[in-house]
Amino acid sequence: MDQPVSRGFDPRVVKRQFPGLSAPDLRYLDNAATAQVPEAVLAALRGFEIEARGNVHGTPHRRSRAAQAAYDGARAEIAGYLGVPPQEVVFTYGTTFGINLLAGALAERLGPADRVVVSRLEHHSNLLPWQKLARRRGVRLSAIPITPEGRLDLDRLDEVVRADTRLIAVTHCSNVTGAETEVARILEVARAVGARVLLDGAQRAPHGPLDLPALGVDFYALSGHKMYGPTGIGVLWGRSEALAELPPFTVGGQMVRSVTMESATFADPPGRFEAGTPPLAGAVGLGAAARWLGKLDWSAVQAHERRLTGHAIAGLQALPGVRVLGPHDLERRGPVVSFVAEGVDSLALCLRLDEDGLALRAGHHCAQPLHAALGVAGSARASFALYNDEDEVDALLLGVDRALHELRS
Repeated sequence: MDQPVSRGFDPRVVKRQFPGLSAPDLRYLDNAATAQVPEAVLAALRGFEIEARGNVHGTPHRRSRAAQAAYDGARAEIAGYLGVPPQEVVFTYGTTFGINLLAGALAERLGPADRVVVSRLEHHSNLLPWQKLARRRGVRLSAIPITPEGRLDLDRLDEVVRADTRLIAVTHCSNVTGAETEVARILEVARAVGARVLLDGAQRAPHGPLDLPALGVDFYALSGHKMYGPTGIGVLWGRSEALAELPPFTVGGQMVRSVTMESATFADPPGRFEAGTPPLAGAVGLGAAARWLGKLDWSAVQAHERRLTGHAIAGLQALPGVRVLGPHDLERRGPVVSFVAEGVDSLALCLRLDEDGLALRAGHHCAQPLHAALGVAGSARASFALYNDEDEVDALLLGVDRALHELRS
């Protein structure tokens, strides 16, 4: 059963619902890569595997019916979290697969006369599929530049978005700088040229329910493992009319209407895009995560995450030779804090921090062009979730200070 989450917010109470955080010496600050899983999700996964493990798509026995009901219920839970109809929710294996699905479908529609616009902020998952499309189909690929503080330079949109632009694909929140995209300005330019808009929501989706129709974009991709759900599950959302325009990317199994030896016709979305046996347990777990997240007081949670982020930025900036990447103000900024330390390799720093039980990420975070634009090869990254607290930020600052003294000596 779901554990109740009361109105108001206390991260210590929430943390007790995460069995993976019970070790007293663990301070888990790598949530932008993978968040931990609450008991409510674990219970849903166990319940499915014991009580409803079967396959879907019309098998008449009771286990299959139970599996279908659980799968449909999970789609409805995710739809509620996103503020959309269930039939617009396509289950995928994560953000990367979702974006590849869209790029693969568009490969049949786009060619040398068309342009896709990305940005310098992108995770490789929202860059490499479009590079592949450009190589295969001759599609032109352009990138929105960034400001010195690591936001999209939207004042230069007109230099990049032209009449031949068919899609603008950008991050909703950077996994390096934490900068959140000013979506309204992207949409204004996109609509002026008739372009669709995709947001990579992997870093934004864990931080509160979304109203995608109000946001105004056409496609949105997210990953379950970043929003307190299982690995190997994600969602590509698309407006009904946008999905209806797309051919399938992968084919086989039950995503068809009919098949002959010569041809096939395909199901309506979302089934058209879900070839083969879907990740049933993962979908159930992600649905449970969405249901659990929906019970939180998000105004309180987001205020808490902003406090942690501000505390970390200020504390790291105060350390000698430390540079925090990305905006230092908290407006339109997610709880991701990447930093570099003069004379110290980020991997060596994070290995030393691990000795103190501090779990951070090191490297280029699958965003090499962004790091190059910021003039560094990689960075250390602390990323906060709703179960982190001020004591863990204090431990981070103390740990970094101590580690830098040791590594520089």
